[in-house]
Amino acid sequence: MILGISGGKKDGNTDYLVKLALDECKTAGHDVGFLNVSEKEIKSCKDCGACKKDDCVIEDDMREILLKLENADGIIIGSPVYFGNVSSHISLMFERSLPARRHDFSLKNKVGGGIAVGGSKNGGQEFVLRTITNFFTLHEMVAVGDSAPTAHFGGAGMGKNPGDAANDEEGIKTCRNLGKKVAEVVSLIK
Repeated sequence: MILGISGGKKDGNTDYLVKLALDECKTAGHDVGFLNVSEKEIKSCKDCGACKKDDCVIEDDMREILLKLENADGIIIGSPVYFGNVSSHISLMFERSLPARRHDFSLKNKVGGGIAVGGSKNGGQEFVLRTITNFFTLHEMVAVGDSAPTAHFGGAGMGKNPGDAANDEEGIKTCRNLGKKVAEVVSLIK
């Protein structure tokens, strides 16, 4: 299964582009799932150290999210660009994923691809994609970009207002190509 995660507004530009990438995964024969973490409660890490020995002790939705990540073969993470970085929802999810790393690297060798949505053509998408790729690398995942002919760091869309991403032809191509690449590499690994 390939899981798409969005850290943007519900039914916003990020949701739209992540779902386009998932459509390509489905076309390639994979089961897909979608989760918008902006609708979930994810609290900040307390640096209590409990996850060194056991599960995180914080009561919120992160256990459910972590389980979905661990059960996926591929993960597509999309975030809007907020002040040159991922949204706070994505940042909190990254921060709280530490138990997966501490417990036998449970995300190791899963395929990961990123999607970023900025308010303009040069709106910080590459910075966000770098942050998402850092998450994949720290978990020893296989990070991929979008495939040829666009072949960049991942899906990069443009959308300031709701619905704008649907008019961004180049952004749509990169997100569809990202979905194709994630599906291809998941198939190779499985």
